[in-house]
Amino acid sequence: MSAIQQAPASPAANPLRWVPSLYFVQGLQFFVVMLIASMMYKKLGVENDQIARWTSLIGLAWAFKPLWSPFLELIPSKKRIVVSMQFLGAVGLLAVALALQLPSWFGASLAVFFVLAYASATHDIACDGLYMASLSDKEQAAYAGWQGAFFNASKFLTQGGLLILAGLLAERFGLSNAWTTIFVMLGVLLALLASYNAFALPNPLPAQVQKGGASAVWQTLVEVIADLLRKPGIWIFMLFIVLFRLAEGQVQTIGPLFLLEAREKGGLGLTQEQTGGVYGTVGTAAFLVGSILGGYFTSRLSLRRAMPVLLLAMAVPSVTFYYLAAARPADIVHIGAAIALEMFGYGFGFVGMILFIMQVVAPGRFQTAHYALGSGVMQLGFILARSFSGDVQLALGYERFFLWTIACGVPALLLYFFVRFPQAQDAAAEEAAPQAGALPAGH
Repeated sequence: MSAIQQAPASPAANPLRWVPSLYFVQGLQFFVVMLIASMMYKKLGVENDQIARWTSLIGLAWAFKPLWSPFLELIPSKKRIVVSMQFLGAVGLLAVALALQLPSWFGASLAVFFVLAYASATHDIACDGLYMASLSDKEQAAYAGWQGAFFNASKFLTQGGLLILAGLLAERFGLSNAWTTIFVMLGVLLALLASYNAFALPNPLPAQVQKGGASAVWQTLVEVIADLLRKPGIWIFMLFIVLFRLAEGQVQTIGPLFLLEAREKGGLGLTQEQTGGVYGTVGTAAFLVGSILGGYFTSRLSLRRAMPVLLLAMAVPSVTFYYLAAARPADIVHIGAAIALEMFGYGFGFVGMILFIMQVVAPGRFQTAHYALGSGVMQLGFILARSFSGDVQLALGYERFFLWTIACGVPALLLYFFVRFPQAQDAAAEEAAPQAGALPAGH
């Protein structure tokens, strides 16, 4: 996206000394803001519509980050940005802990999460830039698996371990104090990781910034966006991306809250420990298996032929939660099996959107920049669906809400028949799909 030519990287340490810690931090900050905050607010008594609306507004940081990413190229050291944002994130997490002890804890914590989101999104830009500047193309491919594995390991920690620990602490110290303790621990952990990364991260040679500084970068950004909008069929592509995430954005927001909701209010009444255990174990494993198999499935068929199946796979979470809302099982094994199916379908189907942006939206003169912008539209679609999901759920109740999300998957399936896939995309799918399974969903 930028008008910058990257200088060759300086000799760096073994990537296994820094790639895992770098991407673990990237995932940790993202999942704390976009996942743990929602589940914490639910346990503290905030209504679903307020949770969905405010966390969606905060999540816009990841949708809009391509717009300021070129300007970060004006700072020569990617390492400096990464480490600074990590320390800022640590301070922010400690500030959340403090905010939870204030009388106006909800507004205060939201304000801190807002800052955390933009710091995390900025960290993501510099993090990926550091990775690409420090490694050759061959090395980037070789360590992509480690990158994806440790990003998702942070999800296991947040959605699994932290929820379990929060539940145990709440029994002894109360909910507010339990979550304060959790955020203190997260702040200390991130500070330690930032200190380690300050030592371990490579510091590639500074980029050569194009003459003209910020003005030249702005002109390039305008040119990149204009070039994207001139592509034939681009508005259908963008609409398809948004509709692809219409059902998913609602289900992924309300689904975990439904599990925590009291049974007398239509939920399943799971404890934090049970919810964390289900998502952190079988849920995470099923998602990873589904992502990998979805990538190989698409590679075998090509994206054009595989897309209808991938779209149907994206309906599996809606169908699964509709079943749970209608049947209301109390057996944790029964519920865990359903969540495993839900996450498998989610992982399997989501590969389609990653590859659609790679192979249909991005190709051309500004391929990397257009991929970033397409990813921003993808995140925007998720945020828009998330923003009204709470209002719809309160109006319909859980059972009819999940039936509604099944219907929300139909428009994308119908629009598929109007999307023109490039003739050369079958060959591209065979090369790109196996790597897609390691990509973090929704990020």
